[in-house]
Parts: sequence; C-alpha cells; structure tokens
Amino acid sequence: MKKYALISVSDKTGVVDFARGLNGHGFTVISTGNTFNSLKEAGVDAVEASEITGFPECLDGRLKTLHPHIHGGILARRDLPHHMDFIGEAGINTIDLVCVNLYPFKDTIERTDDLGQIIENIDIGGPAMLRSAAKNYDSVCVVVDVADYDAVLNQLAEGEISRDFRFKMSAKAFAHTAAYDALIAKYLGWLTGGEPFPQTLTLTYEKVQDLRYGENPHQKAAFYREVKALPVDLVNAKQIHGKELSFNNINDAHGALELLREFDKPCVVAVKHATPCGVGIANNLTEAWHKAHDADPTSIFGGIVAANREIDDSVATEINKIFVEIVIAPSYTPEALEILQQKKNIRLLALDTAKSYGSLDLKKVSGGLLIQDEDDLLDFEPNFMTEKHPTQGEMEDLKFAWALSKHVKSNGIAIAKNGQSLGLAGGQVNRIWATTGAIDHAIEFFGEDALKGAVLASDGFFPFDDCVKIAAKYGISAIVQPGGSQNDDASIKACNDAGIAMVFTGMRHFRH
Repeated sequence: MKKYALISVSDKTGVVDFARGLNGHGFTVISTGNTFNSLKEAGVDAVEASEITGFPECLDGRLKTLHPHIHGGILARRDLPHHMDFIGEAGINTIDLVCVNLYPFKDTIERTDDLGQIIENIDIGGPAMLRSAAKNYDSVCVVVDVADYDAVLNQLAEGEISRDFRFKMSAKAFAHTAAYDALIAKYLGWLTGGEPFPQTLTLTYEKVQDLRYGENPHQKAAFYREVKALPVDLVNAKQIHGKELSFNNINDAHGALELLREFDKPCVVAVKHATPCGVGIANNLTEAWHKAHDADPTSIFGGIVAANREIDDSVATEINKIFVEIVIAPSYTPEALEILQQKKNIRLLALDTAKSYGSLDLKKVSGGLLIQDEDDLLDFEPNFMTEKHPTQGEMEDLKFAWALSKHVKSNGIAIAKNGQSLGLAGGQVNRIWATTGAIDHAIEFFGEDALKGAVLASDGFFPFDDCVKIAAKYGISAIVQPGGSQNDDASIKACNDAGIAMVFTGMRHFRH
C-alpha cells in the first residue's frame, strides 16, 4: 500500500530535508500552499492537497484541507474492516504521517495590534489535522516540533515508527493545540475585558530554559514566560554578564524588583532568600547604596542588589567590595561595567524597573491553584489615632516603612529611619517575635540609640498592646498599622501613654 505523509508548516526550518527523508522511506508527500511551493522548488516529490481533494484552495487560503479525502485518510482505523472498506469505496488513501506547525498567532500578536492580521493568523485546518492524527495515533504519527524530525527519520530507518513513539507524539500534539487555543482565548478575552476569574482556567506559558536544578540540587526545574510578557517583566531582563541564572536567583530577583518598584526616589534594595535585608532611598544612588548595605552588611553577602537608577563607577566600586550574586539596574555606565565584570561569577541584568500593573498572583497548592489580584495598593489616607501626630519627617519614614512591611512575609515588622531600613523581620508565627526580631536586628547593626526617633510598620493590625509597649521601651516615635482589631483602643492608649504617634492605613498587606 502506498504511504502518504501530509506536510503543512508555517515554520519551514528543516522541512525540505525532512520531506526528502520521507521520500527516501517510500512516502509520497501531500502539501499545501507555500509549503508545497518550497518543497517543489527543492526538488522534493510532493503533490498538492488540491489534487487529493479534487477541490481548489479557496477563501484566501482559509479552506485547504477540511475535506473527507484528507481527514478520512487520517482518521480511518486500520483495524476496523468497515472503516477500510468505506475509504476504499470512496477512493480515499490512508495518510500515515501528519506534520503541521500552526499559523504564527503568538508572533503576530507580538508584532502588531492589527486585529485583522491577528484573526487571519488563527489556524483552523492545522489544529483539525493535528487532532485527527493525534487521536488516531495507533496508525498515524503526528509531528508538531521541528526538533522531532530527526527522531522520526531515525525510527523509519529502524523499520517503522513504534507505537510508543506515536503515542508520545500524540500527547505532544494535544499539548500544542491546547496551548495554541488557550493563547487565542486569553488574547481575545483581554481585548474584550473578559472575566479575570473565569469558570474554567487555562494557562499557557512557553519555556525559556531548563535550569540546572530547583531550590535544591535534587529538584528539577525550568523557567517559563508568559506570552506577550511586558518589557518590564523579569523574564525580559537582558543578562549582560555572568553565568546562567539559577531557580533561586530568579525567585530572589523577582522579590527584589517587587519592592524596588514601590519607590520613585533613587533606591537600592538588597535581598537574600527572597526576603529584603536592606533598603535605602536617598537623593542619589551612591547614598542609597550605603543605606541598603549598612542596614545589614552580613546578609547582603551573597545576595541580590536591585537599583532603580543607572549604576555608575562609584556605586560599582562599592558593590565590588563584597560578593553579590546579581545586580539588577536599568543600565550601567561603561566604567561601571568594566569594574563589575572583573568578577566573572557576578550576574549583571539590565531591566526597566518601572512598575507594571494588572498581573495576577498565582499560588500552587496541593491539587489546585489560588489566584488573586496583584497587591498593587500602597498609598493611604492616614488616620491619626493618637494625641500626638507624626512630624513631616516621621510621616515620610512611616510611608517608607509601610512599603517595606508590604514585602516582608507575615507576620512582618519593618523599622526605618531617614529613608533606611534598620530592622526587618518576617515569617513569624506571632507579631511579638517579629517586633523583637526587627528591634534586635536594628540594635545589632546600628546600636540601641538608633531606635530613638525611628518608626515601625506592621503589615497587619496589633491584636494587643504588647508590640506597642516593646516599641516604646526603645524610643520608637511613630507606628503605622492597618487598624481594625477589636482591641485597637488598647494599642492607641499604649501609644498615648508613651507619647508615640500612631497612624492607621485601613488596609493590610499579608504576604504568605
């Protein structure tokens, strides 16, 4: 029986050699449109699909392969006599291999906003052929990936394509069409302002790279990107120098960027294990660097540094005095690059640090997925709850500390003064431990006197007055917290007794 392979591809990489290899194994190639032209120009033995169907391509190429002579040849079960009798009587030839890659919808939406072009790049016949071939994997091999061409030819060289291989290719084809359809649905839903939390949810991402390992060496890992990711998204960072990023590098860099993007003034953020360890804002980046570094010169070692201004030679010189894994900044002066690149293992990333909005926050749980809006609120109208109100300087520090508390894991406490973090403590099971931890941190690096006149921010409300009393003991002068506890009056009274200003925000920033 004559063997047929149908080839219709948008990405023509390697297709001529693949088709020629199929010819060599006795296949007659059926093809369409530009693919047919490319094969014929290269001298490949091929017939046009219209010769098989007896019907010309029409509707500007929208209709090519949706025909019983194509789908009957793909879908007929070879083990069912009545299937074979039917296609025999209808003059339909069996098609044993289908190689299709789809219209470049993703490339089109990344290249243009012209809806007419975008709609024309929604493939109809391609997915139908892929699904038909994948469904009938017992008899048909489906190929969607250029990387599989050699494997198919190697199978044929050994005699025939195995059932296990056809089954593997079937699964790959269904994953391919599912991702394709999900991307179309997501894009059209975005255009129409669709429901952010639909009844059914399909996500599609494309692999950027396999990683050496995950959080630990025994875990496998990979890095994926959203299709049509924004220029400010971490996945679009340009790596200028250094070895390949690890799973932990990427995760830590994400945490650093989230906090960095809360500030407009020159800012440096130091992060270790996805947790901020030192943050400074100032009138220039050099001063901001010293504030961030001095806030925790121990933990910054081996950490990640993110800056929202260009790195110049003065900042680069300071960074080079210690070991850091990654530096992220919008740009680097040539002098700064020359200094930083002296260390071969440091990773240097260039990325626009402007804030992006509209993302969803996804958290994987056992057997499911939690999805929520991004926590993009920060500014608040202060509710002055105490007899004493904050001074202008204290209010600036309260807003700074409030931003820090948003990015410290709950229960989280941030202590700050003059645009510098003094103590950060998070991930505690009670707020007392977080408060004492932040105070101990500040004392270790700045001494107890530095706490006098400092401010404290809490990501959640105080259920009791104990944290206020601890803060008062060390001379903290102002506190910002969400409020909303049944016991707020006790905390307010403790502040009044100690001469501390307390401000309520009316919002909380739990981070788990």
